[in-house]
Amino acid sequence: MEEEQNQRQESPQNAGFIKMKKFRFVMLIFLIVFVTAGITILALSFGDEKAVNVGMQERAEFNKLYNTYDKLKKSYFEDVDQEKIIDGAIDGMVKALDDPYSDYMTKEESKVFQDSITSSFEGIGAEIQEKDGAIVVVSPIKGSPAEKAGIKPNDKITEVDGKSVLGMSANEAVLLIRGEKGTKVTLTVERKEGEEPKKVTIIRDEIPINTVYPEMLDNGIAKIQITSFSSHTDKDLSEALKEMEEKGMKSLILDLRKNPGGLLDQAVNISNLFVPKGKMLFQVAYKDGKVEEYVAKDGKKISVPTVVLVDEGSASAAEILAAAVSESANIPLIGDKTFGKGTVQTTDEFQDGSNIKYTMAKWLTPDGNWIHEKGIEPDKKVAMPKYASLSFIDPDLKLKVDTVSQDVKAAEEILKELGYDPGKVDSYFDEETKGAVEEFQKEESLKASGVLTGDTTVALMNKIRDHLHENDPQVKEAVKVLSKKKK
Repeated sequence: MEEEQNQRQESPQNAGFIKMKKFRFVMLIFLIVFVTAGITILALSFGDEKAVNVGMQERAEFNKLYNTYDKLKKSYFEDVDQEKIIDGAIDGMVKALDDPYSDYMTKEESKVFQDSITSSFEGIGAEIQEKDGAIVVVSPIKGSPAEKAGIKPNDKITEVDGKSVLGMSANEAVLLIRGEKGTKVTLTVERKEGEEPKKVTIIRDEIPINTVYPEMLDNGIAKIQITSFSSHTDKDLSEALKEMEEKGMKSLILDLRKNPGGLLDQAVNISNLFVPKGKMLFQVAYKDGKVEEYVAKDGKKISVPTVVLVDEGSASAAEILAAAVSESANIPLIGDKTFGKGTVQTTDEFQDGSNIKYTMAKWLTPDGNWIHEKGIEPDKKVAMPKYASLSFIDPDLKLKVDTVSQDVKAAEEILKELGYDPGKVDSYFDEETKGAVEEFQKEESLKASGVLTGDTTVALMNKIRDHLHENDPQVKEAVKVLSKKKK
């Protein structure tokens, strides 16, 4: 009892001691807060604008960027468009990667990009990229105004309607090239190093995203061309294969020429149709050394003998498909060496609708080859004829006797290939050239004026295009290979 009483007696003393310590501590904290608040008020009152960053995580590497922004906003002689210079800063950051496949897209550019893979759009129909400061054609879309105008893979576009596009991003150039259906755009194009640039006027049209074109050749050989990989290509291909099977398909030519690529998942889905279950489709190698393997799954497989056509316009997803069927399904490749794009891109969208597209990995073939800037060599190399790469002749030009130009030479080469005799192919429009033009005009039920212009030029270009389609040496080689497989 005494002990308990003693404890109770000591208790008030101990309690009093503790209360006194709390009071001193609270007063100390109050003093610190008061002093800190006073300092902050003084800083905000007399300091510069950088006081707004108090409490934010310091990123010393961005000091130069922030200082430049502050300086321009405060001291530039005119009002600064804040959104424009921020877009420019991001764009410059991405361009500094020196990677033609990484882009910053404004809200408008992002919409153009999305339209190109999901729906129809109005323009000339050509896939382009920025390469070493120049705008280069990857491939024209099948049946597009660009293809009809004679635009070829690797053509370099230097001007659009007289405005230089050198140094522009591909997205910036696209905004200039696209336009309403029925309007004209004039491109200045360089085809070969040292060759005089050529102006090509193209009438814009609606470009539907039809990516699969089936046709039945002789002897049960089906030919299906895939022009790009958009969001519905795999479904369209399945329908085309079903159509060809109903028509008696015994073998298949899969045409990936002038296919600039597109969506990765589409290349995976289509590769899966040809590669046996469990076999490698391709590999993705990341910065940290991780390698992700994609293998073929179970499902419907194409069992008929198949060959694949490729050329310098076959790029990206088209190369993934070509490498998969070649290395994992022993399907032969015929044509020319492919473009050589061995990287994988992804996009991140910002709240305002703009986005950044950047390279996040490289892809490897099933055998571990990186084809970037090298391309894939076909098993059977077959070159296209010289006339297939002739420059487009502008219908607005009037080529007649005594005209001297490269357009005359191109016309003479075309006339000769079609079986007419223009005389010496020498860039000079003489009487023999006139006679050949007249003969062509009569056979095409056109006015026999002997002058190459307007409807005559259009008819001549269509004729040589049809001639190439009927006498395509790469398709003929594919037919020959498939015919041997049947025996």
